[in-house]
Amino acid sequence: MKYLFVAFLFLHGIIHLFGFAKAFGLSQMDQINSGVSKVQGIFWFIAFILFSYSGEALLSENSYWHWIALLAVVLSVILIAGTWQDAKYGILPNIIICLAATISIYENAFNEKISKEISEITNNNYPIEHVICQEQLETLPFPVANWLKKSGMVGKRMISTVQLQQKAKMKLNKEQKKWYNAVAEQHIATFKPAFVWKVELTIDSFIKIRGRDKLKEGKGEMLIKLFSVFKLAEEHGQKINESTMQRYLAEIVWFPSAVLNPYIEWEAIDSLSAKAVMTYHGVSASGIFYFNKEGDFVRFRCFRYKENTFDAKKYEWIVDVLEYSEEAGIKIPVKTKVSWILESGLWTWLVLEITDIHYEHNEQIVSL
Repeated sequence: MKYLFVAFLFLHGIIHLFGFAKAFGLSQMDQINSGVSKVQGIFWFIAFILFSYSGEALLSENSYWHWIALLAVVLSVILIAGTWQDAKYGILPNIIICLAATISIYENAFNEKISKEISEITNNNYPIEHVICQEQLETLPFPVANWLKKSGMVGKRMISTVQLQQKAKMKLNKEQKKWYNAVAEQHIATFKPAFVWKVELTIDSFIKIRGRDKLKEGKGEMLIKLFSVFKLAEEHGQKINESTMQRYLAEIVWFPSAVLNPYIEWEAIDSLSAKAVMTYHGVSASGIFYFNKEGDFVRFRCFRYKENTFDAKKYEWIVDVLEYSEEAGIKIPVKTKVSWILESGLWTWLVLEITDIHYEHNEQIVSL
């Protein structure tokens, strides 16, 4: 799509050379009946340069291509107004370029906001520099200790921050048959528990929905925008705080050393399950971790608010492991499915796969 739009910018720019050629007598240009002065011709040429430069900037991923394109559009519209009868159809491509440039401006602002939030949680995260030893496992319920040992964390330093690249398939409602594709990036801090997750969901090839979930200082936030411009949802409050913290709990299986952090308390249930209660900045959330006989984590289960309305109910929320991988000496789930159990039955709405992971202390990017 980007390459097609770049070609569109170049083509639209080249059309402006007709006015330049007409002004300097380089061609008869019978398509243009209006007179074009040499001064106007120079400005037609400048428009060509601006459209071409904006296309080149977009191709080289210069984030400021949109400002160049908007300047070119303004100049082009002024020139078209002067030769309206001959060039009026040039307004349509200018409208298209203006819309694309405007969306790009909002997208950059959205990305800058997220980058700032990521810096805030990662720069304010102070790791405890120590190696996990066998003695620390004695304070944990048997299945949790067994899993932490099997994951490969014993003998390794506590994980401070995590960066994840993910791909996903999502359904937005229970009646939806078709899966939508999404890509996501997540940054997680473990000692002061926090995360920022940004996702881009593609609907019908060209409709882009971008979202950001955040947990910081016990407060959760959800923001969803169409094309990074039109706000579809912005949620916060006590229910979101608890739900976001439950999500954090479910995801500690990607950074297993977090089970030893003081904000999580463990309660033994049986040899294959244990309950975790997470409390931070006055917010508490809980969930149950399930393991198989081999000691691997297989499921997380909790009762979670599905909505943020006044009368919202809690429903059973389940994360099931579909696939494991052992990289950099740590065994983690790399593919999971997430489901709600509603009055109407089971609804699996997300299948998530980790494609890259980076642990700060491993000093290594792992491609899965």
